[in-house]
Amino acid sequence: MFKKNDILTVEITDMGVDGEGIGKVDGFTLFVKDALIGDVAEVKVMKAKKQYGYARLMELLEASPDRVEPKCPVARPCGGCQLQNLTYTEQLSFKQKKVEKLLSKFCKADKIIGMHTPYHYRNKVQAAFRTDKNGKIISGVYQSGTHHIVGIDECMTEDVTADKIIVAVRKILKSFKLTTYDEDKQRGFLRHILVKRGFATNEVMLVLVTGTPVFPSKNNFVKAITKQFPEIKTVVQNINPYRTNLVLGDVQKVLYGKGYIEDILCGCKFRISPKSFYQINPVQTEVLYNKAIEFANLKGKETVL
Repeated sequence: MFKKNDILTVEITDMGVDGEGIGKVDGFTLFVKDALIGDVAEVKVMKAKKQYGYARLMELLEASPDRVEPKCPVARPCGGCQLQNLTYTEQLSFKQKKVEKLLSKFCKADKIIGMHTPYHYRNKVQAAFRTDKNGKIISGVYQSGTHHIVGIDECMTEDVTADKIIVAVRKILKSFKLTTYDEDKQRGFLRHILVKRGFATNEVMLVLVTGTPVFPSKNNFVKAITKQFPEIKTVVQNINPYRTNLVLGDVQKVLYGKGYIEDILCGCKFRISPKSFYQINPVQTEVLYNKAIEFANLKGKETVL
């Protein structure tokens, strides 16, 4: 019925699992990124199937009453936080309805327990590094569905200290004459940075993912960054020379400290290495784990795996 590049006016009446708006025009279903329930928008069809299509939001004709301005200036090009243009109360409501729809035939879903402050909660932060055509080093995240890096100094979901460390590394790279990795030419030095911070201990791990094992002036580099951020307790070089979507390679060298940090969660001490899995939102993790413990109603004589 409709084809690619058609301009249509649609009212958004539902939202998909990825936070995209859903509306219908003459029975044709459209999935519209960045659109919310209650929006009336002019959209451009980007891909059309027989009964449905994907569209881009071109102009907002009538805004949803729940629409807010995203706190992040690059929320739309980044695409990492699909619901930043929706109030947090309505984000929880959206998720509640989805859970109820999936589970209502089996059980009742209790009300979602939201965060008091749903910002800067990520204790693990990754940044990709590239040099643009003007010779400027940029760091940030890959735009959704692409290998284009959106330059970011501060992310609303990431730990503030981690973001500051990434910016600092970006600034001192040139003074140490270190290059960024070029995926196409498969040469250069720094590919990614991974920062992990223990929220309870304030211990920080800095992982430098490099395309080559050779690290000129590594001792002076480590001294410079740890002097600026004494909370960095360990620095690790991870070597990944392969053409891959994986951030971390198989080989790593500890340049400073023990190669791990520690954190405390629910009264237990955890040792965290570069490849350790550890929940990225420690505040809500404690809420979740304590709720699970409450539901288990343990008497003290059980064996728990």
